[in-house]
Amino acid sequence: MEPTRTRIRAVRDVGPDAIALDLETPAGFDARPGQFVKLSLDVDGERLSRFYTLSSPSVEEAFEITVAVDPEGDVGPKLASLELDDTIVVAGPFGNAYYEDEPRTTVLAGGPGVGPAIGIAERTLADGGDSAVVYRDDDPIHDERLAALDEAGAAVTVLDGDEPMTDAVADALAGTPDEQVLVYGFADFLDAATDALQAAGGDPDRAKVENFG
Repeated sequence: MEPTRTRIRAVRDVGPDAIALDLETPAGFDARPGQFVKLSLDVDGERLSRFYTLSSPSVEEAFEITVAVDPEGDVGPKLASLELDDTIVVAGPFGNAYYEDEPRTTVLAGGPGVGPAIGIAERTLADGGDSAVVYRDDDPIHDERLAALDEAGAAVTVLDGDEPMTDAVADALAGTPDEQVLVYGFADFLDAATDALQAAGGDPDRAKVENFG
C-alpha cells in the first residue's frame, strides 16, 4: 500500500517506556502477523519515518504496533503523545518474517520484539494451532497479553535480560526442532537467540528473523 493517512484509534501504556498504538486499517491494507509498516509524521517541520512491526493478530478494522519509547528520541515521544482521531501516514506492509498459517509456531523475542511474538501466538491459537513464546527482557512489557496467552494454552517463558536461553528454547521446541521458528529483536538478541536455537537442536538457517537494528 502506498503512503496513506489514517486515524489513531488508541494509545495505551503497555509497560516501562512502551506503548501500543492502534491504527484504523486503511482501505486496501492487508498484512500478516509479523510484518511491519512504515509510519511517517512531521516533527518540528521535518518529515520523519520509522518502521514498526505489527503486534495484533489481525488487521480487520484496526491494527496495533508496539513502540519502545526513548524519552530522548525524535519519534517515540511524539507517537506516545498522539490522541484519539489524530492522524499519521502509514505504508506497507513489508517484511518476510511473518506467520504463514503454520500449525505450530515458536517465537523468540527480545525487547519490543514481544509485540510480533504475541500477535503471532494469538493468531496461531485462534486458527486452532499451538504456539510457544520465549521472551527475554529486563523490563517486560505486554504482561496482560502474555498472561492471557499462557492461560489460553500457549507455552510462555519470560527470561531476564541476561538469562541463558538454551533450555527455554529447547522446551519451546517441544521435541519438534524442525518446526518453523520466528525471531524478533535487536542484533545482540538475535545472536543470542540463534545460538540458543542451534544449541537446542534447531536450525537457525530455517528461522524467520527480523532485525530491529
